[in-house]
Amino acid sequence: MDATRVEAAGEAVRPTRAEAGPEDWLRSRAYALLARLFAEIPSADVIDSLSGLETGDEEGPLVDAWQRLARAADQSDPESLDTEYHALFIGLGRGEVLPYGSWYQSGFLMGRPLVQLREDLRALGLEREADVKEPEDHVGALLECMALLSGPDGMSLAAQREFFNAHLSAWIERFMQDVQQAESADFYQAVGAFGERFFVTEKQYLEMV
Repeated sequence: MDATRVEAAGEAVRPTRAEAGPEDWLRSRAYALLARLFAEIPSADVIDSLSGLETGDEEGPLVDAWQRLARAADQSDPESLDTEYHALFIGLGRGEVLPYGSWYQSGFLMGRPLVQLREDLRALGLEREADVKEPEDHVGALLECMALLSGPDGMSLAAQREFFNAHLSAWIERFMQDVQQAESADFYQAVGAFGERFFVTEKQYLEMV
């Protein structure tokens, strides 16, 4: 399953990032990484990249979570990742954790939050690719949108904050906590812990700038 493939349509998403700095590049890459990890079973290339992560002499809760993720990747194997991903997010009918914004915001799939999201995506010039079946409020798709918006050809920090607050802020930490607490979670405990810590930091950053 690949829920994250979105593309720019028209000219709505265009470079407006005069204020962008190194921290914005790191934010964009973190969003892109989390998008891939939640969109599909992690590929060997992704796991190899995570296993080789180095943080140097940096310290802090986010660095600790990053290091834990690297260790979890190093100890993983393709078969267990496949089994874990399916149990968590697909299952027989549904997985242990429902990775949809509408579910977390309203208790229903395909609810009003998805309608508003689609309107906002159209305004930004972003649309789901035709062969993607998952709705746009899949967590992988939302994180890829933020990766695009925070990237070098993305939108202003004010626009990023508006999108984040409208479609992620209210529930993304709770989702990451649910992933960590899921019975089938092993590798994804580390993913959820990194995601939770990243979004604590991200909220602070977006409110500060």
